[in-house]
Amino acid sequence: MLDYKFIKDNLQAVKENIANRNMTADADAVVQLYDRRTSLVTELQGLQQQRNENAASMKQKLDPDTRARFIEEGKKLKERIASVEKTLSGIESELDEAARKIPNMASPQAPVGRLDTENLEIKRVGTPREFAFKPKDHVQLAESLDLIDFERGTKVSGPKFYYLKNEAVFLEQALILYALNTLRKHGFTAFITPDVAKQEVLQGIGFNPRGNESNVYCLEDEGTCLVATAEITLGGYHSGEILDKASLPLFYCGLSHCFRREAGAAGHFSKGLYRVHQFDKVEMFVYSLPEESEAIHEKLRLIEEEIFTGLALPFRVVDTCTGDLGAPAWRKWDLEAWMPGRSDEQHPNGDWGEVTSTSNCTDYQARRLNVKYRDDDGKNKYVHMLNGTAIAVGRAMLAIFENYQNADGSITVPPVLVPLCGFDTIRPKPASKTEAPRRT
Repeated sequence: MLDYKFIKDNLQAVKENIANRNMTADADAVVQLYDRRTSLVTELQGLQQQRNENAASMKQKLDPDTRARFIEEGKKLKERIASVEKTLSGIESELDEAARKIPNMASPQAPVGRLDTENLEIKRVGTPREFAFKPKDHVQLAESLDLIDFERGTKVSGPKFYYLKNEAVFLEQALILYALNTLRKHGFTAFITPDVAKQEVLQGIGFNPRGNESNVYCLEDEGTCLVATAEITLGGYHSGEILDKASLPLFYCGLSHCFRREAGAAGHFSKGLYRVHQFDKVEMFVYSLPEESEAIHEKLRLIEEEIFTGLALPFRVVDTCTGDLGAPAWRKWDLEAWMPGRSDEQHPNGDWGEVTSTSNCTDYQARRLNVKYRDDDGKNKYVHMLNGTAIAVGRAMLAIFENYQNADGSITVPPVLVPLCGFDTIRPKPASKTEAPRRT
């Protein structure tokens, strides 16, 4: 969250930022509650001082009438202090709730816009393939090659769940190892993180664990949720800690299952693996000194580019507009891979689809999670937190299927993955080996 005093001192800029992000939050209410809290704290401190003075006077030799007056005054002060403390507690809860709705300030370099269509393309790598045949989308390819079973996934778990099968299982593991090996080369400490986190950790990262707008699965009566990304568990790893400045930056990467309710979004391009309720992902997370976070953000983006360049997939980099940033991010880069299956009347040969993103969240999450470092001046200050997707396996696999398909229905495996998965081509199965769904 933003510092209360910062909101008060920069009220107009904060309100403009909320509008630019296309969000709803009441900065005026935060300032009013902050002023009310400040007044109550001052009043409480004054009452506590009076109570201490009254108690000190009681230690002196007093006549009975004077002592009785001091006792009565002490009772009144006690009651008044209790009343102010109760009011202050309520105001602090209201202030915290109102302030959490205010998004992080956006970088002045972030393009102002409301929708993802207003993101600014800054770079392209590779050239989309021109097919000598009509390409299939990844769902058609996966079903024809017996790689994914969406129908039985729906039968067993519900819509937007699926079974990976055959070569797709090994391809997923190869993508994970490829990403982890790349990050190990860059000095990241690798984790396999829990798939469950406490609600207060999700709130600290910026996820809303409750309500109709929540996109996470909460575990009933447990106070915990299934994680939507390892950003949550890696961000909570040092919550409530004061880090050694000499140890920063800390480069972590985490492999986790990811669970998201939002997968039910409608639309032709949400089908198949693009938007699902469960997927695997390797996430990068960095605890940084404030003065280093912008350079580290660039480093994370370049690592993402390295990963997808190694897969020889055409992609572009976009600077995310303010309306598409999400509440915690100061600035965000997206990588969008070329997906031939995203074809329609406006884009007959395919279109770009997001495969990774990386965000600099400055100290917004650190304030919520209370993660600090001790600076050279002896003061404790908030770290900056950054995150980035190394591989979201489903979307990477989608892009591989569609870009590496062949006229005979087979799929060539990117050369960088061949040593990891053990085969260079996924070929059609003999008819007798492909199990057709049985309906009863």
